[in-house]
Amino acid sequence: MAKVAFLFPGQGSQSVGMGQELLNKEQVSKKIFEAADKTLGYSLTEIMVNGPEETLRRTEHTQPALLTMSTAVLELFKEENIKPDFVAGHSLGEYSALVAAGAMTFEDAVFAVRNRGLFMEEAVPFGEGAMAAVLGLEREVLEDVCQSVSKETSESAELANLNCPGQIVISGSAKGVEIAGEKAKEAGAKRVIPLQVSGPFHSSLMKPAADKLEGVLKDLTVTDATVPVIANSTANAVQDASEIRKNLIEQVYSPVLWEDTIRTLLDEGVDLFVEVGSGNVLAGLVRKVQRRANVVSVSDRDGVLKVKEMLEGVTG
Repeated sequence: MAKVAFLFPGQGSQSVGMGQELLNKEQVSKKIFEAADKTLGYSLTEIMVNGPEETLRRTEHTQPALLTMSTAVLELFKEENIKPDFVAGHSLGEYSALVAAGAMTFEDAVFAVRNRGLFMEEAVPFGEGAMAAVLGLEREVLEDVCQSVSKETSESAELANLNCPGQIVISGSAKGVEIAGEKAKEAGAKRVIPLQVSGPFHSSLMKPAADKLEGVLKDLTVTDATVPVIANSTANAVQDASEIRKNLIEQVYSPVLWEDTIRTLLDEGVDLFVEVGSGNVLAGLVRKVQRRANVVSVSDRDGVLKVKEMLEGVTG
């Protein structure tokens, strides 16, 4: 039997028009969009389908939008009775993974990520924090660079997203990230690309957001997961509800260990990686970790049926 991992995208995978086809064709998916609008008290669907892009790009909308899209596609997998052996999500995608694993209801998750987005926006005044992608530098070297910046200046620079070999995002104060970017180039980085984000996500500057999120999660139900969830902050498989809750708080201000997450899944014998939702960012990252990995990105019924065929080919 093939082992399947469902992967769920995070911020950066959104696009105006996402979900339009599902709304038009899939009743089971349409119910997810309706549930999101009802839970949030405004038409997230309208923003997803018609934009404008700058509204969709606001963290408070992006996060619930991507969760909604992923869950709407997930419903199609359920209809075809395709279940994952493992789940993982990149940053906010961890909430989609928890919905897939039955640890949270969609309504609770969409409420949580909307608040998570707001808290992350509020944690650091606009312009005071920054993030940048550093290409072509070893993790250990970049870690040393960030630590030296934090030691030698009063600025902060930290590893935020360890996406794949040679692609790491740093996060911190605007000045700290700028200095770390210059030092990274001196240390041999091929490129340093400032990211268009509204804050220093996955850095210790997000601690106030994590504290507020803890208050929100306290009132929501989290149950044991039915399948192992690979946690962002540890890259370990978890199913225990209290551990899941703890991880959701920590991941706001901790690095996303995505490369490690994929390696954990490969070590577990996963044969097929399925990116569920909008875009194909994660498929690209998986291939950079393991070039020969079997990866497919799915955003509609045709994609679900393709996965079904692939699995029948393996088991038949």
